[in-house]
Amino acid sequence: MEQQHQHSKRKRKPVFVFGNYKNYYGYRIGQDLQEDPRLNVFKKELFEDKECLDIGCNSGIITILIAKKFRCRSILGIDIDSDRIEDANWHLKKFERAGKTHAKASKLEVSRSANGSEQSVAASPNEEMMEISRDCSSTETNLFHMVSFQQENFVQSRCPPEKKYDTILCLSVTKWVHLNWGDDGLITLFSKIWRLLRPGGVLVLEPQPWKSYENNRLVSETTAMNYRSILFRPAKFQEILLDKIGFRKVEDITSHLSGSKAGFNRPILVFHK
Repeated sequence: MEQQHQHSKRKRKPVFVFGNYKNYYGYRIGQDLQEDPRLNVFKKELFEDKECLDIGCNSGIITILIAKKFRCRSILGIDIDSDRIEDANWHLKKFERAGKTHAKASKLEVSRSANGSEQSVAASPNEEMMEISRDCSSTETNLFHMVSFQQENFVQSRCPPEKKYDTILCLSVTKWVHLNWGDDGLITLFSKIWRLLRPGGVLVLEPQPWKSYENNRLVSETTAMNYRSILFRPAKFQEILLDKIGFRKVEDITSHLSGSKAGFNRPILVFHK
């Protein structure tokens, strides 16, 4: 009896019915990598000076890294889990602090280099070093202006009709929408993304394979029920987005993707409105 009581007091392993895993990026990135490999296949023109939306941002790390690397005009990360949004805001503050420290170190190095070269370059400022300083610090000091996070159930929320985006990310999210809200939820997701995109805008989609659905179908009664009734499997997503939703073309940018852990080598597709 005592052993049973002790066993009952143990914490149960948490169930993440929406895929809202804590430390998700640690699950999917290989231990020998410093950076999410998806960042290496994303094209700068998808994000640079664009207004972006990241649906299902989890703890916000890739949202922040996209802003830093590609210099978005703005990027909003949304997630259904308020705890993950709290994590995302914590990460944003951490990146901002690290950026300011790096910027101070860069400016100090620039100052030293410029002072050391004054005699060899008469009456000429060290423009190259000053440019490096600006490049190192500009994205860091503007992170809070570029990046924001909010808790939101995208499928069930009302989107303001006046808000539009140039680029919308939906990375490893479709399975969880599908399992929790069925085919209707998936079509709602795709339709809302279409409406929120400006003409010429793009959807960056990373769908999970059907095998992944099977592995997670029993996380709740709802997911188990929806799994049995799903008709629109991931193999049909391109057809749905092009023929039913209205995207005019799709580009597969997966070819150079490498370094993800087993089970996370998923296609990355760019749909153009």
